[in-house]
Amino acid sequence: MTVLLWILGILAVPTLIAVLWLGGVFVKEFFAQMSGAADGEDGAGGAEAAEQLGLLPAERQSTKSAGPLPTGWEAALDAVRGRGDGGGDWKTAAELLRGIGRDWERRSLAAYLLAEIAAEDDGWLLAWEADGPHGPDDPDAALVRARSTVILAWKIRGGKLASDTTGEQFAGFHRLLQRSREEIARAAALNPDDPTPYVTEIWTALGLGYPHSEMDKLWSELTARDPHHYEAHFSALQYWCKKWRGSEQLATEFAERAAAAAPLGSLLTAFPLIAHFEHDESDDSAADRTPEMIARVNAGLADAAAADPTHPRLPELRHLLAYYLALQDRDEAAIEQFRLVDGYVDALPWRYHGSGMTARYCRIRNLSAQAVTSAATSATAEQESAGAGTGAN
Repeated sequence: MTVLLWILGILAVPTLIAVLWLGGVFVKEFFAQMSGAADGEDGAGGAEAAEQLGLLPAERQSTKSAGPLPTGWEAALDAVRGRGDGGGDWKTAAELLRGIGRDWERRSLAAYLLAEIAAEDDGWLLAWEADGPHGPDDPDAALVRARSTVILAWKIRGGKLASDTTGEQFAGFHRLLQRSREEIARAAALNPDDPTPYVTEIWTALGLGYPHSEMDKLWSELTARDPHHYEAHFSALQYWCKKWRGSEQLATEFAERAAAAAPLGSLLTAFPLIAHFEHDESDDSAADRTPEMIARVNAGLADAAAADPTHPRLPELRHLLAYYLALQDRDEAAIEQFRLVDGYVDALPWRYHGSGMTARYCRIRNLSAQAVTSAATSATAEQESAGAGTGAN
C-alpha cells in the first residue's frame, strides 16, 4: 500500500463547520496497489469486500450530514423550507426549538440548520418575528436571526483564498459580522442561560480576528453555561488552529485540556484527534501510528461507547475513529465504526474533499473492508488446511 498525503480540501456548507475550507486544509488518504479490474477509485476488490460486509455503495452515501438527524427533524426542516405553497412554516420552526428546550447541544444544531435555511430565504423568519406571540422579542427567533447573519456573512466571503476574494466581498463579510455582534448580544439577553449565542459568536470572532484576550472572555461566558458543549469546542478549536488565530501548540493544548476535563461520554476526546488532523504535515501514516495517537483513538473509542447513542454529534467522532483506526491498520475495529456511520459522509476527514468526500470515504472504508475479508479468507483456508492435515494422519 502506498500512502499519499496533501489533498487540498474544500469544506461544503451544511453546518457552520463549512467555513473551514477557507483555511486551505490538507487531508491524508490511502491509495491501494490492487490487482484486477478497477472499480471507480478504490478497485473492484475493495468495493466487493465492502458489499460482502453489508456496507453501502457510493451512490447511497448522503453528503448532507454526518449521520441521521433526530427523529422528526427532517420533516420539520422541510416544512420550514416550504413546498412551493407560498413560503415556509415559521410555526414548525418555533415548535422544534421549543420542544428541544434546554438540551443545548441539540438546540445549537437545530438553530444552525434553521439559520442555514433563513440565510437562503428569510421570509418565514420575518413572519415569525412579526407574527409570533412574543413579536421581535422571541428568544428563539432572535437566535435564528443571529446565526443566519453569521452564515450569510461567510457565504458572501466565499471559499477562495484572500488573494482571490474581492474587496466587495470582504466589505460585505465584515459588515454582516459586525451586525451579527448586536444580534448575538440581543439573543443572549433574551435567553441568558443559553450558550448558543456565544457558540455563534466564535465564528464572528474568527472572521473579525478577535484578539486572544477577547476570545478568552467569550469562552468564559460560554463554558459558564455549558462546559462540555461539543459544537462550542469544535468552533473554538478552529479559532486556536494555526490556519486561523492560533498555532499548533495552542490548538493542541486547548484540545488536550478539553478532553482531560470532560466526563466520559461527552465526546470531547474527538478534539486531540482533530487538532492532530489540522496540523499534520507528515507525508505518510507514521505520525498516525504513534503510541500517543493510538492512545487518543483508544480514548475516543471508550468515549463513544459511553455516550448517549442519540447524541447528535456522536457520528462525527465515529467518522474520525474509523479513519484513524484504518490508518493504524486496526481494520476490524475500523469496520465496526464504519458500520455505525455508513450512509453518511459529511464529516471530518471526508468533508475537506468537498464534492469528492464520498469517494474518499469509500476508498478508506473499502481498504479496511478488503483487509478484513482477506484475513477471514486466509483464516478459513488455514483451518481447512489444518483439518485436512489432521485427517490425513
